[in-house]
This record gives sequence, C-alpha cells and structure tokens, in this order.
Amino acid sequence: MPGRAHTRSALITPARVVIALCLVAPFVAMLWVGSYARTDPALMGIPFFYWYQLLWVLLSTVLTMIAYQLWRRDRRARRSGGAAK
Repeated sequence: MPGRAHTRSALITPARVVIALCLVAPFVAMLWVGSYARTDPALMGIPFFYWYQLLWVLLSTVLTMIAYQLWRRDRRARRSGGAAK
C-alpha cells in the first residue's frame, strides 16, 4: 500500500546476485555456441564440442547446489531478521 512503510528487507542482496549468476551461467555458456563449436582440443580422443558440453553438465550441478545452499541461508536470515553468517 502506498501509505505503509516497507518493513521487509531489500529484495536484491549480494547473495541473490550470486544465486542468479550461478543459475544463468550454464545457459549463457550453452547458448554461446561459437565458443565451443570446434573439434580441437580433443580430450582422450573426444572432440572439444562433446567434452565441453559434458563438463557443463557437472558444472551446472555444482552451481545449482551452491545456489540452493545460498538460497536456504538467505531464507533463514530473512526469517530470523538478521544477517547471514
């Protein structure tokens, strides 16, 4: 309501920016096809195109886990009304 003061904390926090970056990075990496549309360097005979994409499967998992842990910490801090440690 326009006449009421906002008592909630800021919606954009450093933790939420990191969460967003962790979740957006795999999409940007996979949509930027020109960066990996080649065969060299091969890794154990596997063309770069394939092992780069498989590497991002693992990196996406790690980044999603980091984002989830940061989200849980942020929610706990907001519920308790204090800063996350």
